[in-house]
Amino acid sequence: MAHEPLTQEDVLLEGFLALDTPEGFRAELIEGEIVVTPPPDGDHEDYIGLIVTQVVRGSRTDMQFSGNKGLKLKSGGSCPKNHAIPDGTFAPTRLRLYRGADPWMPCEGVALILEVTSTRPHADREAKRRCYARGSIPLYLLVDREASSITLFSTPERDDYREQCTRPLGKPLSLPAPFDFDLDTADFL
Repeated sequence: MAHEPLTQEDVLLEGFLALDTPEGFRAELIEGEIVVTPPPDGDHEDYIGLIVTQVVRGSRTDMQFSGNKGLKLKSGGSCPKNHAIPDGTFAPTRLRLYRGADPWMPCEGVALILEVTSTRPHADREAKRRCYARGSIPLYLLVDREASSITLFSTPERDDYREQCTRPLGKPLSLPAPFDFDLDTADFL
């Protein structure tokens, strides 16, 4: 029985899904590039913890959080489907998105993605932003440690977000519905 030849995208995706990364490392497939990142430092995790605590306490909608959840996102151009692992994923608790989800789940229902820059800040600022917009994820929150700023990207349209609001760390940042509260970044300094 004849088989269809594998495309370059098929080979890349198959190779990516077969990767066995060292403990603590994570591998992502972002716009046709396999990216392997080492475990994060303590400051990186501190930012995430501060945000999660505020969302749990301040959000108008009860939110469920997942750290390092694999998401399948639409492809860009001739790339295979993107497979990203955000630092944090928030979804309304009532949806129970994570229950029974595969290691790589679809992104429908996700309310906000959180990234904190680390070893590859350009990927968080550019490539991952485009991936999340293609996935129609309504909000993307980026803590940029190099720039000492926090940015909320909103209103995804095709390959990017139409709106963004950047504040220096130390200043509050308003999170819209379904969160509806001001994120306090005073402790981020």
